[in-house]
Amino acid sequence: MLEHRFKADLGGGDYGWLKARHHFNVTADGNPAHRPLGALVVWNDDEIAPGSGFPMHGHESMEIVTYVLEGAVTHRDSVGGQGRTEAGDVQVMSAGTGIRHEERNAGSVPLRLFQIWLRPRESGGQPRWGSRPFPKSDRTGQWAVLASGMPGDDNALPIRADARVLGATLKAGQCLSNDCLITRQGYLVPTLGTVRVNGERVEAGDGIALTQEPRLIIEAIDDTEVLLVEVF
Repeated sequence: MLEHRFKADLGGGDYGWLKARHHFNVTADGNPAHRPLGALVVWNDDEIAPGSGFPMHGHESMEIVTYVLEGAVTHRDSVGGQGRTEAGDVQVMSAGTGIRHEERNAGSVPLRLFQIWLRPRESGGQPRWGSRPFPKSDRTGQWAVLASGMPGDDNALPIRADARVLGATLKAGQCLSNDCLITRQGYLVPTLGTVRVNGERVEAGDGIALTQEPRLIIEAIDDTEVLLVEVF
């Protein structure tokens, strides 16, 4: 089953320093039809103005994956984690028993990023943060696992959820397939251009939820990049 979540139907808003689109219902005025997908509860498409950002605040028992689309995010947290993650790269924070952090745009251009939140398989655990580069050349025409809580994904950033985050870049006309287990759920977003997902036309900024799809076939209409979260 495919559930197309169109860009125009997403929740969010313009708060001056932050322009946000919510693929899942996370606020009182959000779209109630956009329910969680297994452990996947948040996918926010955020644009943060230069010199601003999210001030120090706390989380617990949540896996938070940040994928930077444009600009760079500067991270600092209460357990000593700090760093700068640039466009195309990924950072992961396991909130565990509790962590406080801030995410800021210290640059001179707008910062655009995806924030993806996943419920952990178990509550608690030591809080931690990590970041690493993922060259786009390594995912040209193929999937690269960016973050994962599944066995065998040793090159990905580790998360404590039964899920994995994958990325791929495609040239116009290229196709990419992925065989899915019948119990698997997924959510896919193209970052630019247009794709067809199992025949459904999906524009940049849209999202598409997949449930009990035996196979995933992506056809690039334009040069594009896609992110996919698989939930087990």
